[in-house]
Amino acid sequence: MPRPKTHDDALRENLLARAGELLAEEGPQGLSLRRLAAEVGTSTTAVYSLFGSKPALIAELCAEGFRRIGDQLGSMEPTGDPLTDLVRLGLIYREAALAQRHVYPIMFAGASPGGEQPAGRDEASLLTLEPLRDAVQAGIDAGVFPHVPADMIAGSVWAYAHGMILFELHHNLPAGFEYHHAYERGLRATVTGWSTG
Repeated sequence: MPRPKTHDDALRENLLARAGELLAEEGPQGLSLRRLAAEVGTSTTAVYSLFGSKPALIAELCAEGFRRIGDQLGSMEPTGDPLTDLVRLGLIYREAALAQRHVYPIMFAGASPGGEQPAGRDEASLLTLEPLRDAVQAGIDAGVFPHVPADMIAGSVWAYAHGMILFELHHNLPAGFEYHHAYERGLRATVTGWSTG
């Protein structure tokens, strides 16, 4: 009979989820593979078998976060209205980021010992933002946005979205601040600010 598969996808997902929580709650010093294994109810051998090392685990955690956001953005069907599409992508981005609130800040900050960036992070974030860039390019081609590099417009929209999401996750703004409404209005203002109309 074949041996049971103990190091399966469910264990991998549980390890990634708990690792994200530990990093968000306590920072890199709070995450050790021995502690992670104990809290998930497995062995350190299983963790090493699945990820190889702590830096590799963190890199995989970040890559998974980018994949999830990219999948959400990529699932949006274009409407043919570049302004509407860009706003919709910004709203989807926020929902996807907040759905993995433990992981999102780590994806953009050094989380390894010494604060170095996870390998491949920049490439992963650029791939994630392809739907945003495509929507901007469609707007440029249609004359809705000015003829500037698509990354200039996409970058400004993403910078607004990313900054507001971090404010929300870290509760940086005064108590009672309505993040959802402020985010959407600010997003629309950023997008329409680029419009040639």
